[in-house]
Amino acid sequence: MTDQRRAGLLAVTVTALLWGTTGTAATFAPDVGPLAIGAAALGIGGLLQAAVGARSLRTNVPLLARRRGLVLVGAVAVAVYPLAFYSSMHTAGVAVGSVVSLASAPLASGVLERVVDRRPLSRWWVLAAVLGVLGSALLCLSSVAGATGPAADGSGPADGPGAGGSMVLGVVLGLVAGVTYAVYSWASRRLMVDGVPRAAAMGAVFGGGGLLLVPVLAVTGAPLLATPQDTAVGAYMALVPMFLGYLLFGYGLSRIPASTATTVTLTEPAVAAVLAVQVVGERLTALGWVALGVIGVALVVLALAPTNTTDGTRPEGRDRADLHR
Repeated sequence: MTDQRRAGLLAVTVTALLWGTTGTAATFAPDVGPLAIGAAALGIGGLLQAAVGARSLRTNVPLLARRRGLVLVGAVAVAVYPLAFYSSMHTAGVAVGSVVSLASAPLASGVLERVVDRRPLSRWWVLAAVLGVLGSALLCLSSVAGATGPAADGSGPADGPGAGGSMVLGVVLGLVAGVTYAVYSWASRRLMVDGVPRAAAMGAVFGGGGLLLVPVLAVTGAPLLATPQDTAVGAYMALVPMFLGYLLFGYGLSRIPASTATTVTLTEPAVAAVLAVQVVGERLTALGWVALGVIGVALVVLALAPTNTTDGTRPEGRDRADLHR
């Protein structure tokens, strides 16, 4: 494995660890709705991404203008993702919402790279994706089977009247979140491969998404200012898992394919499950611990897989230097 690939995997793994804290953090602001949480987290985080990359954005306006369609697709996906993701967790419960969202993302990323980029999928990626999805599904099943209390996002019980419809809606929202996550990851990576420096690519896509989320935050965000604790939760979500997390995610995307990055982030529901046990007080069944082990094996497969032309390579020539600027 090359040092660049190792650094990319490490950066995305740390990102997943940070993202895994969001469900637990949301429990400390039970009166804040999912749309407000999502708009604050990725809206503010996205605008901060643009601020950090402002110099690179100004320098690369001509490049971005030529690829404005790709930037727009990525920005819209960034705006839709948090609204669907947090609504999915609110509707179907943290376990089901997060697992459906994240388990569907690597598959969507693989399809995008295969169909749009004509990139053959490595057998190592296929194995890791299958293991990751299997582990996430087992974790979801263990969480549902062992659920005895309210949903971890503070939204209330996931069962009761209308639970079946709520579960279906939550799964659909989770699939929307997974697809949009894959789309903005692919769009960001595609911009970098096309010669747009990392800071400009991430700033354009996430800054654009942040701007689209500002009206949503203006309409729904009042509860975030209701108490100092609610404000602190919103600030944490925006600054740590979103702003810092996506800085690391962009660094990782400059070194590994989007399909690999989204597969690595399958560790997020595992982290969320452990935190739910340790912090929120939920219980993890034996099946849940097996699921965590399967997800761990998926990461090991990705980490030890030999670098080849279908997984883990970086663009050649001018693009290689641009990815680091």
